[in-house]
Amino acid sequence: MHESQLYTGRPEKGSRADIEERSYDLLDALDIAYTRVDHDRAATMDDLAAAEAVLGCGIAKNLFLTNRQQTDFYLLIMPGHKPFKTKYLSAQLGCSRLSFATEEHLGSILGVESGCASVLALMNDSDRKVRLVFDRDILSAEQFACHPCLNSTSLAFSTAELDKITAKLGYEPSIVELPENPE
Repeated sequence: MHESQLYTGRPEKGSRADIEERSYDLLDALDIAYTRVDHDRAATMDDLAAAEAVLGCGIAKNLFLTNRQQTDFYLLIMPGHKPFKTKYLSAQLGCSRLSFATEEHLGSILGVESGCASVLALMNDSDRKVRLVFDRDILSAEQFACHPCLNSTSLAFSTAELDKITAKLGYEPSIVELPENPE
């Protein structure tokens, strides 16, 4: 695929996987304007550098986390360049140390594969098992970028529009402040 082309709005209807189509349906139903870039599947944040350059903003890092008992689940959305240390998040959320949820939980709760979680995947959490958590730095940026539930496309839209998405999906996000340079 090519990473040099910036598109406005969705690709031709019916041309993408169902999960991606449903992401565009959600954004369109909420009247959220977005740009997108198609790219090779991204396994790491480093793989998204060219897509970020085309979009003109950083793409959010989305971490699907759970407690030790695997009874509480969290979707942490933070800047892609920031390192993640669980102790800082756990302390702010008032919970025991968190770790990455299993691939099975990712699929059964958010309906996506590893590397494809995003705020848009919450449309699949019909039982509202997930607690949505934003790092404050994400919310202070002008633009927000994420995957439409597949990591071969990235979207960007106004960060102010996140409120429409979370309200529609029934989430009241928690806000944390993760350190830029953790010890």
